[in-house]
Amino acid sequence: MKITAFQPQIITKDAESVKKLFEELGFEKRHTKTITEPVRVTDIVMKNGEAVLDISQPDIELAGDIQAVRINVRDFEEAYELLISKGFENYYGSGRVMTSSSRSAVLRAPTGFVINLVEHIRDHE
Repeated sequence: MKITAFQPQIITKDAESVKKLFEELGFEKRHTKTITEPVRVTDIVMKNGEAVLDISQPDIELAGDIQAVRINVRDFEEAYELLISKGFENYYGSGRVMTSSSRSAVLRAPTGFVINLVEHIRDHE
């Protein structure tokens, strides 16, 4: 399995406050993306030198912030099936978040940690 990126992610009800905190720590916002299906999510990518942080605010009820790892892979289905076979549960049931540039799913391990599995859709290798 080819992993192309591995970085921390904070899933929160208040992305703006988290963004402001990390700006005070020296991070700069790189870009913001809004996804609408299967749930509305605003993603902010921040960077400080080589350090990258994702901050996501989904339009769902959260008991509190969730600390996750975003793992970008070349073959989403291969990685997804491996994690599901290890007992991970998809927050979206069997759904995936599909955009024009990526597919993803937020998966919870049987022990509780969270992986946001992402494949960027390429039209070339």
